[in-house]
Amino acid sequence: MQKVLIANRGEIAVRIVRACRDAGLGSVAVYAEPDLDALHVRMADEAYALGGATSAETYLDIDKIIKVAIEAGADAVHPGYGFLAENAGFARAVIAAGLTWIGPPPEAIEALGDKVRARHIAREAGAPLTPGTTDPVNGADEVLAFAREYGFPVAIKAAFGGGGRGLKVAWKEEEVAERYESAVREATAAFGRGECFVERYLDRPRHVETQCLADAHGHVVIISTRDCSLQRRHQKLVEEAPAPFLTDEQTQALYRSSKDILRLAGYVGAGTCEFLVGQDGTVSFLEVNTRLQVEHPVSEEVTGIDLVREMFRIADGEPLGYDDPPARGHSFEFRINAEDPGRNFLPAAGTITSFQAPSGPGVRLDSGYGAGMTVPQAFDSLIAKLIVTGASRAQALQRSARALVEFEVGGIPTVLPFHRAVVTDPAFAGEPLTVHTRWIETEFSTEMPPQDSAEVAEAAERETLTVEVGGKRLEVVVPAALGQPRRNGAAPASTERTRGGSRGRRAAPTAGGDTLVSPMQGTIIKIVAEEGQHVSAGDVVVVLEAMKMEQPLTAHKDGTVTGLDVEVGQTVSAGAAICSLRD
Repeated sequence: MQKVLIANRGEIAVRIVRACRDAGLGSVAVYAEPDLDALHVRMADEAYALGGATSAETYLDIDKIIKVAIEAGADAVHPGYGFLAENAGFARAVIAAGLTWIGPPPEAIEALGDKVRARHIAREAGAPLTPGTTDPVNGADEVLAFAREYGFPVAIKAAFGGGGRGLKVAWKEEEVAERYESAVREATAAFGRGECFVERYLDRPRHVETQCLADAHGHVVIISTRDCSLQRRHQKLVEEAPAPFLTDEQTQALYRSSKDILRLAGYVGAGTCEFLVGQDGTVSFLEVNTRLQVEHPVSEEVTGIDLVREMFRIADGEPLGYDDPPARGHSFEFRINAEDPGRNFLPAAGTITSFQAPSGPGVRLDSGYGAGMTVPQAFDSLIAKLIVTGASRAQALQRSARALVEFEVGGIPTVLPFHRAVVTDPAFAGEPLTVHTRWIETEFSTEMPPQDSAEVAEAAERETLTVEVGGKRLEVVVPAALGQPRRNGAAPASTERTRGGSRGRRAAPTAGGDTLVSPMQGTIIKIVAEEGQHVSAGDVVVVLEAMKMEQPLTAHKDGTVTGLDVEVGQTVSAGAAICSLRD
């Protein structure tokens, strides 16, 4: 390989650009219109427009990406994660164009990327499994039949997806139809295919996984275990390596099952085998992600192995040349998303007005954005990943607490307040670990005041004054407009609004009086209520899609729906009126 086209965006595209530079390879970026000035576009050796604004028009368009690769003279393609990373058709198109595919063989992607077929392989490999359908279901009726046989809750999962998208849990019969439809919609939007299967949902499990590398010579190694139990909406927020508090028997089962599954599938490249560990210690196979994971840096930090460069070597046909590396120390990754934990992790697109990154011993930052850049509504909410490593789990947590305090992002809400709280929560920081995949939704009790986007932006428009009081040096933060001349004795406009620190701000109203308003910019993908229908507080009125996630918008009071004049496919802005709820 000499020149790599990166078929992705955001922080993973930046990560691959850096690996190319380290390896002496040329890098080619592609971009959608909202990413014209994105960091990965600026950093790559070359960048080409894909001519569109949405995922479907750009990062999911196979023909466009192959055309750019050929025009740019690239001889290899790295898909990153998400988008086309687990698309066997894309892998075949790359290979058919005479380019090197930096990923697993298309046949392995099909075998393991299809979650139903992956379960067949896992069963053949002797991996432990929870009950599930052997093939995709044909509708909500089949989901209901499965649930009546095996019991609730059940997980409805996209057969060709990952990352928590297209995964919905039904806890009772009346939820099945809506959750099935939602899973199909989300899977189709994210992966282009809506087939779903069903399995018995384990309540309150830990999520553990193995980072795997397999070469073309039949050698498979495990590059550490990871724990990814801290999730919201079945999508990871915090990951760590190695997975703590596992017995030797559990670790051996994870290693053995992972290797057997990948060998049976003829796997080559980087991949991840995911498992659930029940409260009774039972290990159960979940799925295989046939790509590089978002959380791969924690495995790199505890083993010293650059996984992206290993993918380059494997794609070039080189043997790995080593066995399972020992892990040294402990590492955490904190996903810094443009989401408001005080409003149920509501995604919030917008412009980053300030970006103060942490540093110091054990701190690494993989970022796709910087100050002045806009996080677009059309794509996911991940801004950056903070990776913190120490000699032990306790030291890594101490360093994490320090680094998270140093980290400041202005202009948009972020999940930083949650991360700052969770690193000292006894359920996560104590022994034994008692968090599980639904802990955030069911047990996390630290108050997270909502962040108002307007006030986050205002906070960035402040200045620091240095003063001395009694000979002691103090820094005072004041609104930038405070020192401006007043007009007719009035206070500056920026001081008339409630102000607060970055960890707690009043919420932007989601409803006022009778009016139900959208709390964010998004696209209406489903209208549940009807004009003239009586609804109760908490009933879903419409469903929005924002930053690749579905967000139900519920009634804030009992009332009759009036003035519901939105339509499916319509884009609404934050604060836009959806309807009125009349008494």
